Amino acid sequence: MTESTVRSIKPVQHPHTWVVAAEIVVSDSVARIADFRGSFRTKTEQRVDALDTYCRACRRPYADVSNDDCAALMDNRHLIGGDQSVRAKRKTPAPPPTGAKLLPGGKVSRYGLKAYVAGVSRPPV
Repeated sequence: MTESTVRSIKPVQHPHTWVVAAEIVVSDSVARIADFRGSFRTKTEQRVDALDTYCRACRRPYADVSNDDCAALMDNRHLIGGDQSVRAKRKTPAPPPTGAKLLPGGKVSRYGLKAYVAGVSRPPV
């Protein structure tokens, strides 16, 4: 038997939930409704260009895992980033040089008009 035949016979116990990332050009009024409600209705038989097709649960592309079980339904280690015991630990900041004197800073407002004027909440130009 060839490999493709073996894959097609193997039952999928944990099926994927496929979703398509798409781009739809809409008018200003439809965009306003979609922004407010979080959804909108399209015209009948409207063609939609698919940008990407992937599994909603495991976030993997269709071409890579279409014949495999969904990893998210079995275990979520693919989202964690591997075994936590062998991952690199966070780096601790270097201590200040000897003889350095730490001075307390002023209070920084991160909200409201004072933060905006100070540039804390303003996006970089």
